[in-house]
Amino acid sequence: MSNIANKQAICQVLMAAARTDKDIVALCSDSRGSGSFTPFADEFPSQFVETGIAEQNLVSIAAGLAKCGKKAYAVSPACFLSTRSYEQCKIDVAYSDTNVKLIGISGGVSYGALGMSHHSAQDIAAMSAIPNMRVYIPSDHLQTQKLTQALLKDNKPAYIRVGRNAVEPVYEDGNVPFEMDKANILCEGEDIAIIACGEMVRPARDAADLLKTEGVHATVVDMYCVKPLDEETLLKAVKNVRAVLTVEEHSPFGGLGSMVAQVIGRNCPKMVLNMALPDVPVITGTSREVFDYYGLNAPGIAKKAKDLLRACSSGECL
Repeated sequence: MSNIANKQAICQVLMAAARTDKDIVALCSDSRGSGSFTPFADEFPSQFVETGIAEQNLVSIAAGLAKCGKKAYAVSPACFLSTRSYEQCKIDVAYSDTNVKLIGISGGVSYGALGMSHHSAQDIAAMSAIPNMRVYIPSDHLQTQKLTQALLKDNKPAYIRVGRNAVEPVYEDGNVPFEMDKANILCEGEDIAIIACGEMVRPARDAADLLKTEGVHATVVDMYCVKPLDEETLLKAVKNVRAVLTVEEHSPFGGLGSMVAQVIGRNCPKMVLNMALPDVPVITGTSREVFDYYGLNAPGIAKKAKDLLRACSSGECL
């Protein structure tokens, strides 16, 4: 599979499965194009539902189909899926325990220039707060492929957030370690642990390479399974390091950083610092421009890691 957007990987996996499994249905809210699901709609018109710009209907119809034995995949922009249809996600999907996979496309700041109305910087917190709702944020198209294949085998609700564009891969074809609800440790070091998810995983790994040239050794964890958080792997990763840095494309409140801090505070207290989008309407620009502006890139992560380690040594606050 060539380097493609994560949403395309989802569509390709579902198309391959739908050729023999007629219970697989995809639903879009006028989002088949932006969600890369036009090929699915063209090949499987009887397994595709277009609701138009009506996200609440999208989720409720998906839940109804699931109650009839279908495997429903509701594809819609994350900014709308996690807000406009929040009650339906909570009641019709999670509380009713329906086999609906909510695919939040163009998550985070993927829509860039469209501004705050199209950003989803709250979805990790919102969806994770719903009982019986799992939350996954894969780091590249190869991991997305593995995750989608695994989700086809279960009948529980889940929210999957993916970005808009193709990203530089974290893994290699034929070498994609994957176990459901188990995070991956990408490299190990004794100075600092960097816990990242989604599009922040690759810059976190690159930051570790930069730090190594300066004699700082970092452990990097790909926490694609935000809920349920893989506490076992997390505690293993942070056990012997001096400090922990979390990195996410999300608000600083209620996301990966908050969850990691809770686990570490309960089990092995040490300094934890969260790198995230600021609590303000972010600047207008492409994802890359936004990330660079706020230091959510390899040099920025490396600098923050060094600042955190200095603070640990001096006892100062950050």
